[in-house]
Amino acid sequence: MGGKNKQRTKGNVRPSSSGRAAELLAKERGTVPGFIGFGTSQSDLGYVPAIQGAEEVDSLVDADFRMVLRKLSKRDVTTKLKAMQEFGTMCKEREAEVVKGVLPYWPRIYCKISLDHDRRVREATQQSFEQLILKVKKHLAPYLKSIMGYWLIAQCDTYSPAASAAKVAFEKAFPSSKQPEALVFCKDEILNVLQDHLLKETADTLSDPQTVPEEEREAKFFRILTCSLLALKKLLSMLPKKEMHSLEEKLMSLLSKNKFWKYSKNNVPQVRSAFFELISAFCQHLPEVVKAEAPRVCPAVLLSIDDSDAVVCPALWEAVLYTITTIEDCWSHVNARKGVLPKLWAVLREGGRGLATVIYPNLLPFISKVPPDVVEPKLEYFRVLFSSIIQGLSSEKTTASPSESSAIITAFMECLCFAILEKREDQIQIHQMLICDQLIPFINAVLKEPKLQSGPLFYQTAEMLNSWEAKAELSNDDGTDEVYQKLLSDFWGHLLKMCVLHVDRLDADEKLLFAISGMLEILQNPKSSTKPNNRKSLKIRFTDEDESERNTESLKLTERNSDSEIQADLQQASHLRKEPLENLVCNLAELSIVHVNEHKSERHLKFLSALLNTFSSNRVFQVLLEQGNDVSPAQSESQNEVKAHNRSPSVQFLYLNLITWLKEDWRKDTHFLVDILYSVLHCCNNNDERKAILDDLAKMDLKWVIFLQIIQKSSLLRISLFRKMDPPELGVVTAQSLIGETFVERIIDKLQAALSKAKDLSEAGDTESSVSFICDVASSFFSSVKGCLLMPSSEDLLLTIFQLCAQRQDATYLTDVLVCKLKHTWMSGVNSLVHQLQGTQKQSTFLLKAALWVKNQVQSSSLDVKSLQVLISAVSDLLLKLMEADGQSGYLVRAYVEHVTPNKMEWGKLHESLCSEWMHKPLLEGRLSMNCEPLGSSVKLCDTNKLPGHLCTSALLSKMVLLQLKNSVVHGNHDAERKKIDNIKLLYSLQWIEELENPPCLLLEYLHMLEEMHITYEEFSTLNSTASLQQTIFDRSEEHGRLWSLTMAKVIRAENAVSWERKELFKTADGFLPLTEGRLHTLQCLSSFLIEEEKRELVFHCVAKLMTCTQTELSSTDGAFGCLSILNSCLKDRSIDCDHLLPAILKIIISWKNDNEDSFLFSCSLKEANAQLLGFNIEMMRYLPLLLKYSTAPLADNEWDFLLCSMLSWLETTSESRLFYHVPLVQIFACVSCDLASALSAYFEAAAPDNTANLPKNLVRETKNASEGSFQNSVLSSLGEALTYISKEQLLNHKLPPKFVAGQKTNLPDELQTLLNTLSPLLLFRARPVQVSVYHMLHKLMPELPKFDDEDLKSYGDEEEELALSPPAALMSILATQELLLENILESIPVGEFAVIQPLSDEFCLVLGYLLTWKLTLAFFKAASSQLRVLYSQYFRRTKSLNKLLYHLFRLMPENPVFSGPTSEVPNKDTKTYFTEELHLDVKGSGVLSSQIPHLACSVYHITLKDLPAMVRLWWNSCEKRVFNVVDKFTSKYVSSVLSSQEISSVQTSTQLFNGMTVKARSAAREVIATYSVDDIFIELIIQLPSNYPLGSITVESGKRVGVAVQQWRNWMLQLSTYLTHQNGSIMEGLSLWKNNVDKRFEGVEDCMICFSVIHVQMVLIQQQIHMSTLSRDILIFCTGIVTQEAQRTETKLYSSQAHQSP
Repeated sequence: MGGKNKQRTKGNVRPSSSGRAAELLAKERGTVPGFIGFGTSQSDLGYVPAIQGAEEVDSLVDADFRMVLRKLSKRDVTTKLKAMQEFGTMCKEREAEVVKGVLPYWPRIYCKISLDHDRRVREATQQSFEQLILKVKKHLAPYLKSIMGYWLIAQCDTYSPAASAAKVAFEKAFPSSKQPEALVFCKDEILNVLQDHLLKETADTLSDPQTVPEEEREAKFFRILTCSLLALKKLLSMLPKKEMHSLEEKLMSLLSKNKFWKYSKNNVPQVRSAFFELISAFCQHLPEVVKAEAPRVCPAVLLSIDDSDAVVCPALWEAVLYTITTIEDCWSHVNARKGVLPKLWAVLREGGRGLATVIYPNLLPFISKVPPDVVEPKLEYFRVLFSSIIQGLSSEKTTASPSESSAIITAFMECLCFAILEKREDQIQIHQMLICDQLIPFINAVLKEPKLQSGPLFYQTAEMLNSWEAKAELSNDDGTDEVYQKLLSDFWGHLLKMCVLHVDRLDADEKLLFAISGMLEILQNPKSSTKPNNRKSLKIRFTDEDESERNTESLKLTERNSDSEIQADLQQASHLRKEPLENLVCNLAELSIVHVNEHKSERHLKFLSALLNTFSSNRVFQVLLEQGNDVSPAQSESQNEVKAHNRSPSVQFLYLNLITWLKEDWRKDTHFLVDILYSVLHCCNNNDERKAILDDLAKMDLKWVIFLQIIQKSSLLRISLFRKMDPPELGVVTAQSLIGETFVERIIDKLQAALSKAKDLSEAGDTESSVSFICDVASSFFSSVKGCLLMPSSEDLLLTIFQLCAQRQDATYLTDVLVCKLKHTWMSGVNSLVHQLQGTQKQSTFLLKAALWVKNQVQSSSLDVKSLQVLISAVSDLLLKLMEADGQSGYLVRAYVEHVTPNKMEWGKLHESLCSEWMHKPLLEGRLSMNCEPLGSSVKLCDTNKLPGHLCTSALLSKMVLLQLKNSVVHGNHDAERKKIDNIKLLYSLQWIEELENPPCLLLEYLHMLEEMHITYEEFSTLNSTASLQQTIFDRSEEHGRLWSLTMAKVIRAENAVSWERKELFKTADGFLPLTEGRLHTLQCLSSFLIEEEKRELVFHCVAKLMTCTQTELSSTDGAFGCLSILNSCLKDRSIDCDHLLPAILKIIISWKNDNEDSFLFSCSLKEANAQLLGFNIEMMRYLPLLLKYSTAPLADNEWDFLLCSMLSWLETTSESRLFYHVPLVQIFACVSCDLASALSAYFEAAAPDNTANLPKNLVRETKNASEGSFQNSVLSSLGEALTYISKEQLLNHKLPPKFVAGQKTNLPDELQTLLNTLSPLLLFRARPVQVSVYHMLHKLMPELPKFDDEDLKSYGDEEEELALSPPAALMSILATQELLLENILESIPVGEFAVIQPLSDEFCLVLGYLLTWKLTLAFFKAASSQLRVLYSQYFRRTKSLNKLLYHLFRLMPENPVFSGPTSEVPNKDTKTYFTEELHLDVKGSGVLSSQIPHLACSVYHITLKDLPAMVRLWWNSCEKRVFNVVDKFTSKYVSSVLSSQEISSVQTSTQLFNGMTVKARSAAREVIATYSVDDIFIELIIQLPSNYPLGSITVESGKRVGVAVQQWRNWMLQLSTYLTHQNGSIMEGLSLWKNNVDKRFEGVEDCMICFSVIHVQMVLIQQQIHMSTLSRDILIFCTGIVTQEAQRTETKLYSSQAHQSP
């Protein structure tokens, strides 16, 4: 259909479209044959109304609908999809009567397209059907029977969106109550459709084998098969019961077919799944039919029981259960022992093959329906069943899946309970087998696998034991109770053996031991055992003494409840459970203590701790004491003492064993020992006994970590240790019992020390639990104990937590959760601290230390951006918390801010820490003037990754001020408010960054952070009046000058203050006297904002001061230097009229020179020059260009002499001071001296070209290595601009040292080649001023170079077949390098997409150099003769350089090249583009740099089209289709009109005279008319330019002709057309060539019999004879003018005498 990648006829730009074809047919109704649908014969008109012979029917269908219906008949998927969507929209929007006309044709369309292979088409069909139903409603009824079968199939579509859409349409058509009636109405038709699909249709009948691939046919067939089976199931489920019998006959015929039953073995899983779902539906709704077909049903279902496909399995097992339930004798139709059960065992042994969650829940219902005769002998049957289940559980896939393993365990326990419930004669044997050989090994297997231990086995075992115990306790005559007692006895006996086997080993597995303890805990009490995600998060609360009395009663009640809780759970357990379980625990505890005592086994001690944690009874402790008899004499004595005072086994165990273990220094992990301690305390009889134990522990020299663990344990246990104590005696609370009062300090000190170490831990350190615990303790302590934060240790702890939150996580290695928890802790602490300080007016140690720490952090220059952001956020949180608690008084806030704010000395150091690089830019631009060396840090910004302290401090203080303004915190007096505003130092920092020429990424990130945190001047101005801020900054500017002055100018510009507001700042100009550096800089920055009267007043004052300056005042700030600086600033934009003063100032300067020449740094080295003299000379040099620019009065000869001599002397000084360019003022001196030279050169060139010869030569010499950093570009800009005025003669007479390249082919003289070899590499230089300067110099030389190749042209012999000549080799080698580099940058960008080049980046310089190189090359090409152009063109064709250029240009030219200058705001017809506006490449780049590359690219493309049209046309014709169209569209739209106008204009303005020929042009018609006349012969030719000129071919048409034969006339027409098409030149050049050819013809020279030309392409005269043997195909193609690529390739060959023989 509409293939996108097929070849098509050139010019046929629209792809074929079946949709458009259908539309054309619809428009041409009555004139074409009827459009017939896919019917079986010609008489069957299909489902689209035919036009001829069916006018009445056709008139019922709207024309638009008719067109859409025809589109639906197409095979193309996109066409059908769009047509169906359009059909749905039309159904929705058109009138009902119009839509009804479609109904007769809809059924056939729907029945076909609803089964379409593409799922999107099917979905759109159902959605459109819904719109049709909503519009026609009941009028659909007559057509229901024909579509209902397919509609039902569509509702069972395997693509869910399509099925859902069909169901929605069905529900819109019929309410729920009417749906069964609709199906009853159409049931016969539905069954016919479904039976056809199930029994008759094949893949080849459903799809055309000739047009549809086999894979697609098969997929569609199986999908329809699946849908049909599901549709039949849906029909059975929706039909009323009374209608079922009417279907039996047809369904019996379906079930009697073997093809139907083969679907159970179909290779496609979806078909099998649908088949089994249908069988289940038959069993539900038509059980009699199923029973009649039992011989087919049972094998089809039961023998497929091992189908392990995930799609089939759910439906299969549902069918299995329905079959064995519905058909009582189902087992008689299959061999269960050989066909069914072996397959089931195989599935079970493999763990359900990944489908355990589907299969195993059905296992119990299945085995419950297996008859006894099938499973005999029962013992073996159960052995195989449970062995298979256990084996399946051990598979790797099952173990890895918790859901699958849980399903298997649950099924095992269900089947086990079922097997035990069966009463048989051999049930005792079966029971023993199930317990000994199945259940115990099953539990053993689960214990050994950690992934299974958290499963449901132990809980289900406990539930099973509950059931057995209940039945064992009931006395029955049938002996059931004895059976279950025997079962319980066997279970506990074998479980004990298994556990002893694991525990009584020295190398016992620690994980296995803990699994055993966990199992025993669950068996004791499943309800109270700890389950995952079921723990309550409890915290310690330090109760205040005042609260102790009112909490006494609640604590006692809690004690009673806690004491009785576990006991109640244990009492609930049956004695049949309690006794054997306790025996089991005692045995295991006994084994463990033996291993601990004899082998010091740590793992057994941990296991014992776990056992005691659950089973802390005196009986267990007694068993442990009996095994611990081997004690020393000292221990024996203490043992007797303990026994005399305390008979409790648990307490004896504590003093005899546990304390010994606690005191062992080598033991690192003591958590489990603390657990044993709690078990001992649980067994105590009363609180007095517990208090005595804790008193003893507090006096013992135990490790600190043990006390922490005791506290931590209390916060986690539901029965809290501390709640068992009376409140006055609570150790941590009252500091009387467990921990003394000094112990509170010790705890806090330890916590603080631990947190301090957390900062220094490695990233791998596991500190999360410790830090989290400390947070819990500290938070509870801060919020509960009054006065706690007035203790020094508490405030130190709070400070440590605050410091952790105020540092980035990379430094502290704390997780997000921990940081959040720490933040909550210190904020609650601050909240408590503020409440404790309220009304006391006391100073807080925490606030003081926190402020000093923050102050040190921001001033130390040790923060990066992220660290600063975290610190500011923490301080903001602290400040907000203080303001929230402090109210409007602001006392704490004021105190905190004062501590953070630096004093005057500290501010001074912070200012000095900012590097002095910022001065380069304003000093060079003349915004500031200085006569002293700038102060500041010499650290290079690129050398550090930390922010300067000034930036950090100003950002923090500004954020604090903004927070105060937002929360309306008042400081109480004007001085305090002024001080608050004074803290806005951020503007100073921002101005520093702005003045840096290339700020590093670190500072850009800093600016981005300020925006994110809303720390901006705009935010401040919205919260507060800026008048006071402006006055503050003005005062600072007047005092300090420099960066403060620039900041002041920025604020005034941002506020856009009116004149009187600015006037308020400085009142009068006299207020600035006497001048200081601060006042000077303030005036310089204010000058651009002053009105004309204010400026004039300043200028008059300065001139008056200049006239009275003494010798000593020349270089002082309050003297000539300051006045000249102010004059230069005021005169810069010429906003005042004071031209008459300018020559007077020059006279004053000359008088200074006459009186005190030493003050003028002429022709000297600046090594010893002081800064004051440098500044004075710089301001004089800045004044002189202003004089030349704005003075209208003529200068006297002596004044010109002074100007020129001064300029040369200063340049000489600059040249002699190269070694001192590292000094900032020397750098400025060099730049300004070059600017003066440029200004003089420009003045003479523009004003008096005849006088340029009087300019001194060699204005600027060597300036290499002039400077570093930003000064380099500035120096290069100034020097480069001066060099652009160097004349061509000076370039050709250079004195450069010779420079040649080995192997370089050249015809140039040595001097020229040296110049090219020296300058050309600078086009690669990574500095724009250098590149542009070199371009301007080389551009002057390009017209002079081709003549040297022209002189050498005769050296090219005739023996060479194809000759090519390279443009200047120096340029071409540079071009080759640039092409390689540019290819890496632009190759990933498709041709036609605009590549944005960042100004002044390396890529910018590379692209700029590349385009400038091509501009030079094209200038060289244009200056060459016609013969040389052919040779150069051949070189470009061989190297493909021009092709690469054109591809790159269409990546560099913008899609819409509208010129963005001031001339763009004109009517649309005169819109200026980069092709209509000339590009001015100045060295200093005064224009917008971002548009320079696009403009330059457009300029190069314009020149290329103008000078190389034939080569561009050749490239364009060889482009791929997409690029071909992009080039054609862009050129036609933006370039062709410009070039056509220029070509026509060049003809009109041409001064070239032709003897016997006149040329005229018509610009409106884009025509050139050439009239040739000689004697009686008159010829008129009309040359027509195409709309896409010069891409399209120029046409030559015949005008009037007199006296010329037709054949001759045609030959000449062909000649001119060939010239204009294949030459790289203008129309006038083509006409000149053609006229010369015609003139030779009339002079008697015979035509070439091949090309009918007397002048060859090589422009060599061709004479008489031709060698016929050389009439090759290439020459014939060329000469006959057939434009092919081969002909274009051969047109530039230099034919030798083999083709034409000279006389």
